[in-house]
Amino acid sequence: QVQLVESGGGLVQAGDSLRLSCAASGRTFSNRGMGWFRHAPGKEREVVATISWKSVNVYYADSVKGRFTISRDNAKNTLYLQMNSLKPEDTAVYSCAMGLRTLASLDAGDYAYWGQGTQVTVSS
Repeated sequence: QVQLVESGGGLVQAGDSLRLSCAASGRTFSNRGMGWFRHAPGKEREVVATISWKSVNVYYADSVKGRFTISRDNAKNTLYLQMNSLKPEDTAVYSCAMGLRTLASLDAGDYAYWGQGTQVTVSS
């Protein structure tokens, strides 16, 4: 059974930075694509960033491109999201997810396991 546990969220001011972590249990982390998604109140869940199993392919939503960086450490079974220049519109619950394959899929339906999420709140 795979478990994903996020950490690193919090309340920050606009322009600040946060680094989210997602610790994965089990042996499948290193050969699966991973992703960060977010869900803000009143909005649909959206993909933030995804990364393939060997970090060769990454994807960023246009809204975070140039500000956020996704990375992974397969030796530590951990996924990261470095968030810089945070904006109030980045406020959401951020969840990590493990894919069914090695690819960096943009489709939430391709992700089999989800963490419980960590709240990120950016004040203006």
